[in-house]
Amino acid sequence: MKSASTASGLDANATPTCATKLRVAFAGTPEFAATALRDLIAAGFALPLVLTQPDRPAGRGLQLQSSAVKQVALAHGLPLAQPRGLRLDGRWPADAAAALEALRQAGPHVLVVAAYGLILPQWLLDLPSLGCINIHASLLPRWRGAAPIHRAIEAGDRETGISIMRMDAGLDTGPVYRMQDMPIAPDDTTASLHDKLAALGGRLLLQTLADLQAGVAEPTAQPVEDATYAAKIGKREAWLDWSLPADVLERRIRAFQPAPGTQTRCGATTLKILAAKVLPTTAAGHRPGTVLAVPSQGGVDVACGTGCLRLTRLQKPGGKPQDASLVLQSVMVQVGQVFASGPPPEADARATSTPPHPTA
Repeated sequence: MKSASTASGLDANATPTCATKLRVAFAGTPEFAATALRDLIAAGFALPLVLTQPDRPAGRGLQLQSSAVKQVALAHGLPLAQPRGLRLDGRWPADAAAALEALRQAGPHVLVVAAYGLILPQWLLDLPSLGCINIHASLLPRWRGAAPIHRAIEAGDRETGISIMRMDAGLDTGPVYRMQDMPIAPDDTTASLHDKLAALGGRLLLQTLADLQAGVAEPTAQPVEDATYAAKIGKREAWLDWSLPADVLERRIRAFQPAPGTQTRCGATTLKILAAKVLPTTAAGHRPGTVLAVPSQGGVDVACGTGCLRLTRLQKPGGKPQDASLVLQSVMVQVGQVFASGPPPEADARATSTPPHPTA
C-alpha cells in the first residue's frame, strides 16, 4: 500500500514524534461512540476524518436519521464519510474504494473505533502506522462480540469495564493497552450502564492516545482461557420464557432496556415489560406464567420456573411506559390468567422466512 501522505506533509505510515501532533481518524455510530468523539474534540486532537454508518430510517414515520456520531461531526465541522461497506471485494466496492481514498488523504496515525458496526478489512487495519484501537465495553476476553453490556447484566456479572484494544483480524482478540473495571449495580439497565461505560471509555482512550504519542504504549496479549462471546440480541429473546427462574428473567428485563425490550402475551394483547423485581416467595405448584396476584399497591405477580416476579412498569400497544397500576386500568389482568411463554407462532414464521443480510 502506498504511503498516505497529506498536504501538511504528514505520513500515516510514519510514527509521530512528540513534536508531531497525533492525527486521529474516528469510526463509530451510536451515542457510546459519540461520547468518545466529543472527548477527542475537547482534548484538541487533530481529527482529519470521521467514519459512521449511513443514515437509517427510524421512528414511527421511518424518516432518515443521522447517527449520533454524524451529528457531532457535523456540529464541529469535521470531514465525514458514510460508506455502506468497507470490503473492496464486497457488496459496496465503490463505497469501500472511496473510503480508502479518503483515509489516504486524511493520513491518520491511528484510527479509533467505537461501536462502528462494520467489520474492518485488513487494508484498513494496516493503514495507520499506530494501528486501529477499539473501545470495548467489557473486561476482555470476557464478552467479546456485539452486545457486551447486555450480556454482562443478563449473566449476573458483578462487574464489567472498558478495554482499550489494538485491533487485529479476530473478533475482539487483539492485545489490550488499558483496562479498568466498574461495578454493575443491582438496578443497572443497559441504558444506565452504557452511559457510565461510555464516560469511562472516553477517559481511557485519551490516556491510551497520550501513551501512543509518547511512544510508551505496550499492549498485553489477552489470555486464551476464559473468553466468552456476547452474541447479538435475537428478536426471539425479547419474548419472556416464564419457565426460567425469576432472577434470570429480572436480569434479562434490565439487560434488554432500552432495546430491544422484553414482552409477553396477555391473551390477545402484547405487553412490554420495562421493570420488575424478584419476590421472596415461591410459586410451587403453579404453571409458569400464571398471574398469582394483582396487588392493590400496583404490579402483577407472575409465577416463574423458580420463584415469582412482580412486574412494576409496563407498556401497552400504542401507549407510553407507565407504572403497572396505570396500565392495568385499561388492560384486564386477572388472577389465574396465564401469560404465554416465548414468541407467537407468526413471529417464529417471520424469523424463519427472513433471508440473511448479505455481507458488506
